[in-house]
Parts: sequence; structure tokens; C-alpha cells
Amino acid sequence: MGGEAPNARAVGSREHAVWTRAPLGPGGGTLDLLTARFDQHRYAPHYHEEFTVGVCIGGSEIIDYRGGRLHLGPGSIVVLAPGEVHTGGPGHHGGYAYRAMYPGRTLLSEGTALSEATSLFPYFRDPVVDDPELAAAFRAAHTRLSDRPDPLEAESRLPWLLAALARRHSTARPLCDTIPGADHIARAVRDRLADELLAPPSLAELATPLGLSRYQLLRAFRTSTGMPPYAWLAQHRVTRARALLDAGLRPADAAALVGFADQAHLTRWFRRILGVTPAAYRRSVQPAHCRNNVQDVAR
Repeated sequence: MGGEAPNARAVGSREHAVWTRAPLGPGGGTLDLLTARFDQHRYAPHYHEEFTVGVCIGGSEIIDYRGGRLHLGPGSIVVLAPGEVHTGGPGHHGGYAYRAMYPGRTLLSEGTALSEATSLFPYFRDPVVDDPELAAAFRAAHTRLSDRPDPLEAESRLPWLLAALARRHSTARPLCDTIPGADHIARAVRDRLADELLAPPSLAELATPLGLSRYQLLRAFRTSTGMPPYAWLAQHRVTRARALLDAGLRPADAAALVGFADQAHLTRWFRRILGVTPAAYRRSVQPAHCRNNVQDVAR
């Protein structure tokens, strides 16, 4: 899977390649993402400085890699190492479509205990991974990251998924999953997120004072609460926004006051948690005389 395709339309009417870039929090850099569909395009031999982690979502693709030929179909995950020359093109059944991300070496090392004597990053003996559950999770995460989520959400999604990939399918040894004091860690993280609602700290900024890696913090928080920090923060913001809507504020004003980037972000999370849009909720809780006054003004 390549990374040098055009950022707009390619040769065929159905061909396209779209790049997006997800922020990974203050000091965490960014992650490049590619969504592509090609009928005839074949990449020239090239390599990337980062890992390539791709999921085939349609058709079939053939990749020349490490002196061999990889065959990918829908649901296949491919992991190409940094610096490894490869090509990519359509298989024997027409075109191919895929989603790819390009994480740095350290992102794939989180959650593993790597020995410097053997490797500086996970090694995948078989670059094609058959793991339907992980493929579905990667595809969902890629879609979500392409929508430019909050940095804390992007930073939280990646270590968890990439650690699962490395732990399940590379030669790297997993770290111990037992994190002592998980409830205390989760409490400290919740308190800080609530205190810094409008400008929440990054995952790294939450983990460092506790002497943890980002993966360890995610593990402890999930163990204690059943959700990652960004999901807890979104629910806390929705709860605060709900109180503001009860008081008569408009959804756009409530979104800004609780730290959502805009009303669309508030609406997305409000519907996920409460099943209705903020506007519909506000209409349902307004006293009847307030609704009548609004209708009278509108006439």
C-alpha cells in the first residue's frame, strides 16, 4: 500500500485518494491517514519512514514486498515495516480499496516489552494479518480519525489498537496488563479532565505525572471505568451541556461552554449518550409557556 498517490481524483472516474492528518495531542505530533480506491493505478517502488498499517476494504491488491508477493482481500490487514521497499497494485479481479495509517515506531511499541538487543520496534514475520476483529476495529478507528476528532480521542484510540496489533501478531513480548491502583489512577484522571474541561491535557500529559506510559494509563482507566478517557470526558461534557440546556441555553452556546469544538460535536455525542439531538432535548424540557412564546415570535 503506497503513500504517494494524488490527493484528489486519480485517472479513473471511480479512483480517488484522500489524505487526512489526525493530531495526537500537544507534543504528540500527528498521524497521516489515507483512504484510496484504484482500478488501475500501480505504485512505483517506494518506502516510508513510518510503519504502514492498512486494511483492504474492497477488491484485491497485490503488494511486492521482501522479495515476495502479498495478496490482500477484503478484511486483510497488512503491516509494512519502515524503510522496506514495496509496490502496490490491483489484483486479478479488478480494482482495490483500502484505508491506511502511518504510525511512527514508538506508537507500535507501546504495550510491548522490546529488548534493545533484538529489535527497536515490533517485527512482523507475516506482513498479512488475518484478524477480523482487529480489522473491523482499525477500519472504524480510521473512519473516526479521518473526521478530525478531538486530539485526546485520537491519542487514546491509537495506542490501544496498535498495541493490540503488536501484541497479537509481532515478535514483541507483551507487557503485563496488571496496573496496580487502577481506581486511584482513574480518579486522578477524571478529576483533572473535569478541572480542565475547556482545554483538556493530552494522554501523555495525564500519564507522565503518574509514572505511566500512555498504554498503561489507558489500561488502568479502562479497567476501572470500562471506557477510555476521551469517552468519559465526552459524557461529562454532555452531562454539563444537558444542565445548560435545562437552563434555557441554545445548543451552540452550551457546546462552547463545555469544551466541544462546535455544535456538531455536541450533537454527535449527545445522540450517542441520550438518543436525541440537543435541540430536540431542549424543546422537550422547555416549559409549555416558553415553547408557546417561541412559536408566537416565529409567526
